[in-house]
Amino acid sequence: MKGGKGTRKRPRNRGFRLLGLISVFLIASLLLPSIPSAGASSPKPIVVATIGPLASIVRETFGSSVQVYTLIPPGVDPHEYQLTAKQINLVKEADVIVTTGGHLPVEKMMAELKSEGSLRGELLLADDYERCGFRYLRETWYHNGTNPHGVWLDPYNAIAIAEATEKALISAHPPNAAVYRQDFERFRDRVLEIVKAYEPLLRNRSGSVVIQQPSIQYAVSWMGLKVVGAIKPEEEAPALGVDEVLPAARRADLIVYSNQSSAQLRKAALELASKAGKPAVGVYVFWGKGNYTEFLINNTASIIRAMGEKPVVIKQERSGHAYAVAAFFVALSLGLAFGYLMRW
Repeated sequence: MKGGKGTRKRPRNRGFRLLGLISVFLIASLLLPSIPSAGASSPKPIVVATIGPLASIVRETFGSSVQVYTLIPPGVDPHEYQLTAKQINLVKEADVIVTTGGHLPVEKMMAELKSEGSLRGELLLADDYERCGFRYLRETWYHNGTNPHGVWLDPYNAIAIAEATEKALISAHPPNAAVYRQDFERFRDRVLEIVKAYEPLLRNRSGSVVIQQPSIQYAVSWMGLKVVGAIKPEEEAPALGVDEVLPAARRADLIVYSNQSSAQLRKAALELASKAGKPAVGVYVFWGKGNYTEFLINNTASIIRAMGEKPVVIKQERSGHAYAVAAFFVALSLGLAFGYLMRW
């Protein structure tokens, strides 16, 4: 009798297992379309960025739909860097090349390659960005000339760079136009969301700052802060003595320096702040990893905090989070399915 009871139960267990197997495969089939295929037939476009911050804009905007490469490694002076033979070959094969605007030596060299017809992809320069709303600032503390340094630190410039990249990608791969457009709009909305979150604290603000180097101008000017002096007035010019900048620092509200600058320049900024009796704050100008919006949030919050305001808390998003969640559930579903098969 016991053997007979066991025989009668087996078809019922198989029925439940079959139902479970069908269920998990249905879940997997619903989630899998949201994950990019690693074995897609068409190769991903190659986007080459001259420096890390530009690569972070492209990577955060377009994610896994493009291959992103950075030419100039962190910690190297971009004004002195020369491309290797391997990098030149990479540039020649790139679909899109994202520059700071064209003032770096490597960017000028790439512009020459473009004019010779040696580049198959699109080289993005200042005029490409300007058509999307990009703007240069004038360094009023030196020769009243155009400041080409640190342009990406202005969030509106970052949006313009992303939009110009979107247009270049659409030109290179028209079938993916809808994807690139959606990616750009998501990035633009994210940046504008951050700017809008800080608006109440920045509205009607008319403070002034002394900066350590020209690139920092773009990190503060969009916030309504006026630059009245600089320790290092131009990237190629020698730094001024602390006492030379002290009169301007006494009129300013804040001293802003780069966290990645030399120990000597950071020491000068802190000494200037101490002598002038003004707060000092460090911001990030260059970076190799991380999302652009993370640095935008951190820099802005640091400046606002140094000026005595309490910055708003903004949730930072991580690229690929939705894909990671979907992949987890797919793996879980397939794992359960495999378990059912092993017990079948």
